[in-house]
Amino acid sequence: MKPGQIDPPLCVLIAPSGLKEALSASAAADAMAAGVVRAMPDAHVLKSPMIDGGEGFTEALVARTRGTIHPVHVTGPLGEPVEACFGMLGDREAKIATIEVASAAGLALIPPGRRDPTRTTSYGIGELILAALDHGADEILIGCGDSGVNDAGAGMAQALGIRLLDAAGRDIGRGGAALARLGRIDLSRRADRLGKVRIRAAVNWQNVLLGDRGVTRVYAAQKGATASQVTELEHALANFCDCIEQSTGVDVRQAPGTGASGGLGAGLVAFAGASLHPRFDLLLDFTDIEAHLAAADIVLTAEGEIDGRSVLGKVPGEVGRRAAARGIPVIALAGAIGQGGEVVLDHGIDAFASIADGCRPREEAIRNSAALLERAAESAMRMVAAGMRIRPRVASGLKARAAAPFRDGPATRRTPAADPAGTPPGRAVRSRE
Repeated sequence: MKPGQIDPPLCVLIAPSGLKEALSASAAADAMAAGVVRAMPDAHVLKSPMIDGGEGFTEALVARTRGTIHPVHVTGPLGEPVEACFGMLGDREAKIATIEVASAAGLALIPPGRRDPTRTTSYGIGELILAALDHGADEILIGCGDSGVNDAGAGMAQALGIRLLDAAGRDIGRGGAALARLGRIDLSRRADRLGKVRIRAAVNWQNVLLGDRGVTRVYAAQKGATASQVTELEHALANFCDCIEQSTGVDVRQAPGTGASGGLGAGLVAFAGASLHPRFDLLLDFTDIEAHLAAADIVLTAEGEIDGRSVLGKVPGEVGRRAAARGIPVIALAGAIGQGGEVVLDHGIDAFASIADGCRPREEAIRNSAALLERAAESAMRMVAAGMRIRPRVASGLKARAAAPFRDGPATRRTPAADPAGTPPGRAVRSRE
């Protein structure tokens, strides 16, 4: 049997998320599939890119429903114009629009040297909502993920006509830090059309707005915040919560999902009348992972970084949970391994590895992420193939030793000429009882 040849061939399910700033989920699945086929040419490969609300959300939903993409120029996270888009789903009686937070307020839109979540804004998300309403949307699905903002949806609210005022009645401007000066919220100019549309947001259900597990303390540093800015933002968002409760009666401090996308979940609930949903529950109708799991022998998943948060509503944790329920082994690949990554081993992941190859600069690794991911998938499956070849050898060896007469000390046996592992005929192999 040739290396990589398994009889019968394995059914390999590939179910990655996107790799932030590098690959969409679909592109990651394609790269991994190529690696699997290089290692196991006869393998039956199934692809189920995981739609999680981050980069590629709109593209994936539009593709799966044969819908349409609509480009829109909006205000980006730095306050400068960017080209974003919303989608209109096909194969639906209702006019359902999709909006991807990353397309208008994503971290990838902010050069590394300009990342400052005290100043970035979600204003463009509000503009996308208005554009979808202009197109006649009856319902809007919003994918929350991969954001570069930390303003709890304040910018979105401003774009929707809501005024955020200081104690003197002046607009406070944009950005999370500005919320420390907020004195009251004026809802009188809120877009009337929001009351006629259903808005649902796919969020990480584990993300709350404030506290030690809140979005600022957990994610702001990834978006460029210093330690002092984390404290500044936490205080500013706490003030925002007080004002929201005073003006709307809604408490968004600790509700599940309110911390999604830099707190955008909170703003969507308070100002757009949105309902928040665990993202995999909301998006299950748009994925075929359950049907593919029923046929799979092994699963490969991937994300940008595996760390202690990977089991908190992220793709590896969700894939591991679903596969474990069926007794299917899972290997996870990642751009990097962060602190606490070993926790995934207790949540359905059997093994994980980084696709990085040494001290390659981050920017170079991002540029070459498809090739790195392909090679990592190939390597993982070659190891799987090697492991599968061990089992019959071990079973054969146990039978042979059980049949042999007992002798003191190590036993010596000779391998047959047709040894499947390719050991040269006549070479002694020592085994210990």
